[in-house]
Amino acid sequence: MTLIPLPQPASGRNPNPASVLAALILISGVAIAQPSTRKDVRFCAGGDVSLGTNLDTSWSVNRFDGDTRVRALPDPRDLLAPLSPLVSDAGLVLLNVEGAIGDGPAPRKCARRSTLCYALRQQPAAAAALRHVNDSGVVVGNVANNHAHDAGEAGLLETRRWLAQAGVLTTGADTLATPVPVGDADTIAVLGFSPWSIAGVTDLDAVRRHVTRAAERYGRVIVTMHIGAEGATARHTPDRIEHFAGENRGNSVAFARAAVEAGASLVIGSGPHVLRAIEWNGRSLIAHSLGNLVTYGPFNHSGYNDHGALLCATLTPDGSVRDAVLRSTTQRAPGYVQADPANLGARDVAELSRQDFPATGAEISPSGEIKPRPR
Repeated sequence: MTLIPLPQPASGRNPNPASVLAALILISGVAIAQPSTRKDVRFCAGGDVSLGTNLDTSWSVNRFDGDTRVRALPDPRDLLAPLSPLVSDAGLVLLNVEGAIGDGPAPRKCARRSTLCYALRQQPAAAAALRHVNDSGVVVGNVANNHAHDAGEAGLLETRRWLAQAGVLTTGADTLATPVPVGDADTIAVLGFSPWSIAGVTDLDAVRRHVTRAAERYGRVIVTMHIGAEGATARHTPDRIEHFAGENRGNSVAFARAAVEAGASLVIGSGPHVLRAIEWNGRSLIAHSLGNLVTYGPFNHSGYNDHGALLCATLTPDGSVRDAVLRSTTQRAPGYVQADPANLGARDVAELSRQDFPATGAEISPSGEIKPRPR
């Protein structure tokens, strides 16, 4: 939560009651729209975004992209520019900010000779680049993930400062929903969860409380979950607790159902670094993982790891989801994204949705349209 200082009175004078009231209104949040004043909101969400890391640039030494020497830290706006046409119709864009943002000294995260640890901190210009993905809409960055603390607690605070300075709203730093203004007196709540956040994924009673509180206050709620095992062997979505690197990574199916029961209209997953199934739960839509969107650096960009997608949908005044579509993307090493004319991401998700959720899995066309499966 951002603290807004109350206006200070001049020496010997009482504060202006009107200015104090205005400050209190700001502190309490934006005005809450009644159902009759809400309008359709077009929404797009993507998976993991990591625009290089300045904590260790050794991976790029003596590496070439064709005849061009690979840069460890290219301009973040160049990395994100191919996404702008894909989200141009959205009033709200939600991206998972995979890694801290900042510069200067930072505590060491990874042990020497570790082969299963990445320390990710993007250069400060990444914050403004995220904002400019869609200049006409609101951009929300989720920091409920396992890399937001890669530069320590101070690094997380610096990340939030850079994002705020750039005009990017942040979610996932605590258990309070982020109010996102989407029109006159109209607000949507976004709430982020992960195994490493204050808002965790394993205490489902707490998940229900946090989402219910947001739904009661704001009406429409979008939930993010950074959850599950990782890698090409983690494409399927089991209805059980998953473990990876010795950690309890939560149960994606149980978490999503709890969030929807508490009032979430959309549940957007990330964390496995591959795409997973999409399912319907009544009028709510659950994407169990949107995979990697832009992951520039020393990562595996082969096979399923380079199949990504943006999920775009319309959130109606009553919280229903319609006109949903997957816009497939692909990456080439070391992390250049582009729209995928072959729609491999949509095809992956269609197959997984049929296999993992035969009753509730979404029916996804080869071009990416998302519909309930005929009964």
